[in-house]
Amino acid sequence: MWLAFGGLIAFLLALDLFVINRNPHEIKTKEAFWTSIFWIGIALAFNAFVFFERGTTAGLEFFTGYIIEKALSVDNIFVFVVIFAYFQVPQKFQHRVLFLGILGALILRGTLIFLGAALIHQFEWVIYIFGAFLIFTAYKLGTQKEEGVHPEKNPIVNLFRRIMPVTKEFEGTKFFTRHAGILMATPLFIVLLVIETTDVIFALDSIPAIFAITTDPFIVFTSNVFAILGLRALYFLLAGVLGSFRYLKTGLSFVLGFVGVKMLVGMFDFVGIHIEIPIIVSLAVIAITLTIAIVASIIAQRREQRQLAQLQESNES
Repeated sequence: MWLAFGGLIAFLLALDLFVINRNPHEIKTKEAFWTSIFWIGIALAFNAFVFFERGTTAGLEFFTGYIIEKALSVDNIFVFVVIFAYFQVPQKFQHRVLFLGILGALILRGTLIFLGAALIHQFEWVIYIFGAFLIFTAYKLGTQKEEGVHPEKNPIVNLFRRIMPVTKEFEGTKFFTRHAGILMATPLFIVLLVIETTDVIFALDSIPAIFAITTDPFIVFTSNVFAILGLRALYFLLAGVLGSFRYLKTGLSFVLGFVGVKMLVGMFDFVGIHIEIPIIVSLAVIAITLTIAIVASIIAQRREQRQLAQLQESNES
């Protein structure tokens, strides 16, 4: 199955880079919508394959992991919006940066997943550290105010600027160029560097969350990959409306807390009490929580719009 999965991903990445997005262009909402549908369809088709080949439990684990990663990726999208706005990246160049950024993320997350799986296999108590970390992350996400994203303070970028000069202007889709015989990086490479380094932080949240569902590295990795592959299209689809989902962070906080608790209940085994939360229950809790958060956000947004319209009417009269 690993070979089939690797071949499929290589084909999809090549199709995306050399056929669908061969020429840089601005991705409109309609294109982003259908591309998102395509990636979701591919993920669900692979999910059906997992159901058929490895059984119901593995199929549900894949789907739950995919939903968790997809939901947590909304934070990535917010950061992408801030980074692209800060560096004033032309829209037609953003897809290339996201493509290579996500390619790097696949390598990084693959490494972290296999290291995590090896640690859990060797030292089972590591799962409890992951659980405690997720509960701490859930608390921070649910209680802290937005601190904002500050690309100019990124230590990796500041170190890189000391090592290599950077051009003031973009050079098309180039990441490096030569001026007067001197090799220089372009601002587009700096953007890529910022995206890659910030993804490390997001990976530390999302990967332990999926380990709460299963410790099977194949399920963890494949569900993570399919969620990430659709991230670019999701960015172009949702970038302009993220502010409307005001309660989504609260929902994500609850989900992270839930999966953290799911990890920690295994500690009761040490006192002879076995507690196990079935995968179907986990899936239901996550799906219901996210649905409530999204619906509540939409209702609140529409209520505010009605109140604003009424206020304007009263002022005019």
